[in-house]
Amino acid sequence: MKYDYKAVEAKWQKVWEDEKTFHVEIDHKKPKFYALVEFPYPSGAGLHVGHPRSYTALDVVSRKRRQNGYNVTSPTIPFPLVTAFISSPFS
Repeated sequence: MKYDYKAVEAKWQKVWEDEKTFHVEIDHKKPKFYALVEFPYPSGAGLHVGHPRSYTALDVVSRKRRQNGYNVTSPTIPFPLVTAFISSPFS
């Protein structure tokens, strides 16, 4: 069975857009939180299971800060979320 990635991506992108999953509210009155984690090697050589651990921990902290009323941004966001970053209060 062949994996139809185009159909799967289209489905989930529609869900995310309809539910405004990555919608960003710009409120300059909120305190700012800049989340930064060490970047992996540019070549990708030497990546191992320890790398996702630091990204996961930072994601948890960032989500908690957002729930506590902070404007949160991070330069280590995945490429599909670049549009959310561009419309963030830090851009």
